[in-house]
Amino acid sequence: MATSAALAGAVVAGAFAARSVLTRQAALARLRIGKPLGESALEADRVWRPKLAGAPLELLVLGDSIAAGLGAQRPKDVLGARLSKGLADFLHRPVRLRTVAVVGAESKDLADQLDRLPPDYRADAAVIIVGGNDVTHRTPVSQAAGDLEAAVRRLGDAGASVVVGTCPDLGALRPVPQPLRALGAQASRQLAHAQAAAARRAGARVVSLRRAVGAMFIENPDDMFSVDRFHPSALGYRRTADALLPEIVAALAQGVRTRG
Repeated sequence: MATSAALAGAVVAGAFAARSVLTRQAALARLRIGKPLGESALEADRVWRPKLAGAPLELLVLGDSIAAGLGAQRPKDVLGARLSKGLADFLHRPVRLRTVAVVGAESKDLADQLDRLPPDYRADAAVIIVGGNDVTHRTPVSQAAGDLEAAVRRLGDAGASVVVGTCPDLGALRPVPQPLRALGAQASRQLAHAQAAAARRAGARVVSLRRAVGAMFIENPDDMFSVDRFHPSALGYRRTADALLPEIVAALAQGVRTRG
């Protein structure tokens, strides 16, 4: 009994020590990263490629700071703008971008983002990128995935073709010290896996951002990250858009077949 009690005490003490280390590392990471970009992304909502023929396709972008495009230095480099230009070029028609993504948003905030849309607004395609803040705020995986699934279903019920970019690999964030970075990597992968399952259940197409672009951010951090070393640069957003675009096109085609 005494040995068991001593072992239990050692485990508890070790857990408190580990938590203390992680708390200090989280504070250090926040200090290193700071907020050199502020808390607002550039405004890029407009009709892109307006000279093309036809009525604009309506593209909606929801989620967090990556979805909002924080880190891009020019409106045309914001993720939504990259997606709009790529879609317009592929479909040979204009694309009207509407962004409701918010810097710092978690999955629970997707419902509020949808609530802010005008009652008569109807998106043809919607892209959701969210999850990083759920990890850093330690939101239960099931709760975050459930909030995402609800948003996808709501969009699908309104007639939108939905693509979800799952939580990026937080292990790519060099300013975050070890072992906190490794724990972030593990947590982000767990959430991404749950997001993928939830999004597919609700009818969305899924892009694993960790698999699609994660290695690029790890191998070329100076080029892929912006000045805060946390959010993507113009090149980072370009590569992310390149990964998402084929699935958006496929989702739109699938939607046409379904409605037909």
